[in-house]
Amino acid sequence: MSVYGRTMQPARLRPSPAIPAPITRVLPSRDDNRLRDGEHDPASELDCLRPVFARTLLQAAEARSRHVGIGADQVLIRSGIIDEDAYLRALSAHTGLAIEPLTAMSRNDCCLPDHHLPRVAQHGLLPVRTDGELVWIVAPRGLAARQLCRFAHAYPSLRERIRLTSAQDLSRFLLRQAGDVLGRSATLALSQRFPMLSAAPVAIASAWHPLRRLAQTGVLAMLMTLTPTFAMEFWGNVLAGWFLTFIGLRLAASLISPRRVARPPRIPDNRLPVYTVIAALYHEATSVAALIKAIDAFDFPREKLDIIIVLELDDLETRAAIARLGPMPHIRVLLAPAQGPRTKPKALNYALPFARGSFTAVFDAEDRPDPGQLRAALDAFRTQGADVACAQASLCIENASDSWLSRMFATEYAGQFDVFLPGFARFGLPLPLGGSSNHFRTSILRGVGGWDAYNVTEDADLGFRLARFGYRSVTFASTTYEEAPARFGGWLRQRSRWMKGWMQTWSVHMRQPARLWRDAGPKGFFTLNALVGGNVLTALTFPILVATLVIDLLAQFGITRWFAASPVTPLHLVTVIAGFASTIIVGLMGLARRKQLQQGWVLLLTPLYWSCLSIAAWRALIQLWSDPYRWEKTEHGLSGSRAGRHLPEYATSTFAEKQQRSYK
Repeated sequence: MSVYGRTMQPARLRPSPAIPAPITRVLPSRDDNRLRDGEHDPASELDCLRPVFARTLLQAAEARSRHVGIGADQVLIRSGIIDEDAYLRALSAHTGLAIEPLTAMSRNDCCLPDHHLPRVAQHGLLPVRTDGELVWIVAPRGLAARQLCRFAHAYPSLRERIRLTSAQDLSRFLLRQAGDVLGRSATLALSQRFPMLSAAPVAIASAWHPLRRLAQTGVLAMLMTLTPTFAMEFWGNVLAGWFLTFIGLRLAASLISPRRVARPPRIPDNRLPVYTVIAALYHEATSVAALIKAIDAFDFPREKLDIIIVLELDDLETRAAIARLGPMPHIRVLLAPAQGPRTKPKALNYALPFARGSFTAVFDAEDRPDPGQLRAALDAFRTQGADVACAQASLCIENASDSWLSRMFATEYAGQFDVFLPGFARFGLPLPLGGSSNHFRTSILRGVGGWDAYNVTEDADLGFRLARFGYRSVTFASTTYEEAPARFGGWLRQRSRWMKGWMQTWSVHMRQPARLWRDAGPKGFFTLNALVGGNVLTALTFPILVATLVIDLLAQFGITRWFAASPVTPLHLVTVIAGFASTIIVGLMGLARRKQLQQGWVLLLTPLYWSCLSIAAWRALIQLWSDPYRWEKTEHGLSGSRAGRHLPEYATSTFAEKQQRSYK
């Protein structure tokens, strides 16, 4: 099969459309959610600690190891009883394996090519050459320490070929010696592997660049200065039809009955996979502590949680806020490189090579997910099929009482995540994912190129890209509570970014409409244009439709002589009324499912809210030409109405206290 001039033979889960860009191989999901028997062998990794710790403590650690299916050394390290460096010193003395701090190693010592360096972070294994010999440097995780003890005892002559290092030292080596490689990969990996699926800027000869800018300015000027007759008579008919298509799709998905799936039996802790949780933060000093408490509250063995916080280099406040929380051996903090656009997807891409889990979840700074969300996501993957690449949880606004805008936002989210998206998934259509509480099969996420660092709504783009590779996204019953902007300025910046990203997503996937049709099928093609395109188009054309309606009505009564009475007045009237009605119906259905119908009065302000959406859409259109990759950050931690809500009591305790309870 030839794709963009290259030949490939991809492995597929099922017959599906052509992969839309060059890739050597897209692996189907590994059987990473299969129930496996745990390890029952003696915890030989604790032998090096028997002269140091009490027997009862080591017995408790070994029992916990069997319970969660992970090495007893990781139990002690994750609980803060011993730090990793101290354990490695004891393990080294016991096994004869030397410790390698990696401070004297350089990039030239590593045997791997640049494109394989991300696997070092993933597997904790670094091959190097010293004195002409191949040496393997291992950062033990999982049951690796137990296996190393057995290996050193069985093959003492090979001890010189294996060295120990800590996960922190390995990360420092990669950041120091391969930071540029990882940074370029986070920024450019998608555009290099799948250039037609990225919003990254295309190189244009300098002689043509001024002409392109002039053409863009001319198109924008034409849109703003078209004669009223042309805009209202011609475009009014076309856009009203598109508007009605979007409304019809939204209502159809919202009115379909939700699918009821029997919940499978609870997975025992020792059979759970490792789960990676990533949060990309910027200027979130006031929110980071509550986020970590919420993550600590997950009903999931801490030893199998791989938590990564990604920060920007200049975000000293958030770095200081994390440092004030004290030692947290279960959390890794990474600093995103300065190269490329400063966007959330670039930060997520930077963390992806370090992800150890078979599954990866993404959360935002203000998120308060249900404690059972990770297990609920695994249940969705188990019951929905092997071709499911992403499971989307519901997002719920909990500071609705702050203002009419946040109340309207809460109503909008209730309709979107509790009514519309579940119905949309029933149709088997590509899901425009929310930016938070996405749960992915990590192997598939890596296979399709991760996130687009240049798309400011990376979530919607990724949902359609997954569909083009033949994978599905589903929703599942779990809630993440979020904070909505309560003031117009913050709301406008956030919504303009979303609108700009939807424009980017539509323009990227419609670069080659015929190929999109072949890749995603008629349903995917229709969904992109009716949903993503329709969402933006309705916001842009709403004032035109209203103006057309008003002028036509005035002309009918002879109040204005500028325009003759138009035969399309009924179409415009039906379009505007249908738009308002659909918003109210879907909003009320969402509020009813949230048992918050008393908030429904805010839907009377729908015309005002739509006017605000139009302002955001036109602002986004201007930014798309003037500053396409600018990420306007949403401020969090401004609402006092959500403090401490929806968090279980144990979520406010310290990490050490919870670990002490686990040993009692």
